[in-house]
Formats: sequence, C-alpha cells, structure tokens
Amino acid sequence: MARAEAEEHTRTALLDAADEAFLSGPWDRVPLGSVARSAGVSKQTLLRHFGSKDGLLAAVLWRGVAGVQEQRLSTPRNDIAGAVDNLLDHYELRGGRAMRSSNLDLDGPLADLGRCARQFHYGWVEHAFGGWLDAARPAERGRLRAALIAVCDVQAWWILAHDLGLSRAEVRATLILSISRLLGEER
Repeated sequence: MARAEAEEHTRTALLDAADEAFLSGPWDRVPLGSVARSAGVSKQTLLRHFGSKDGLLAAVLWRGVAGVQEQRLSTPRNDIAGAVDNLLDHYELRGGRAMRSSNLDLDGPLADLGRCARQFHYGWVEHAFGGWLDAARPAERGRLRAALIAVCDVQAWWILAHDLGLSRAEVRATLILSISRLLGEER
C-alpha cells in the first residue's frame, strides 16, 4: 500500500512539474531532466513512469481532460450568459495552452487528444444550447450548431481577448451578442 501511494505521489509530482514547465514555453524545448529535478526525482524515474517526453506530454494533457470536462459541463443549459461565463473561465485558465497545442504537429495519442477535445467542444455546444438547437428547423439546425461551435471556439476568444485586446467584459458582451443573435434572442 505504501509503495503504491509513493508511486502515485511521484507520478503526480512529475505531472505537476511537467504541466508547469510545458505552460512556461514550448514543450519541445523543456528538458526532461529539468522536469524530473522539479519533481524531486531522476530523469530515469520520469522515463520509467512515462516512457518518453511524448508519453509525459500525453499524460499531462489527458489528466487535464477530466478537469476540463467537469468544469465545462457545469454550464447551465439554455443560459447564454452562463455559457459565456463558463467559456471565459475555462479559456482564461487554459486557452493559452490550447492555442499552443493547436500549433503542434501532433500524431498518435496526441492527435487523438486533439480530436477528443474538438468532439467534446461540439458536445458542449449541444449541452449548453440544446433547447435552441432542438427547436430549430431541421434544415437550419446543422448551420446553427456549426455557427455556435465557431463562435464559442478558443480561437474566437483568442482573437477577441488577445489580438483585439478586448477586456473580459468586452469579450463577454461580444460573445453574448453574437450567440443571442444566432439564437434569435434579441439583446
């Protein structure tokens, strides 16, 4: 029992150290030895747990998936402002990481993670705006869903918040306006 707890503690320390290191810059420039030292273990221990740098990155990203799903699915259904607040909370915490990882040339398990994240986002749109989507005429439902997916995407947030330099309040108002208009809810 104690050995299993120690192994889990080591694994968690490595994931935390890697998460911090990967957030601070391009993950491909982060030395494994540095991650291991930050976690208080050797590089060999890190490799025993994760096999490679790609294995470590995949574990960090997959660990984040559970937290993301819990946070994002706490969105109230059919509440535009609540959905936008949920998105902004999420993107302000993890949006920069998502933007960095979208620029990586991913294959294998990391490409699977990217596909999983996109599918989760599509499902989140249906969760958040399902009442409006269900009420839409069949011919319009697909286009409405696609428009909501695009408006709620991390890239849209990045453009508004970073490229255009809008404050959170301005980004929030812009997204609420866009979504309200798409859903026929006049604001």
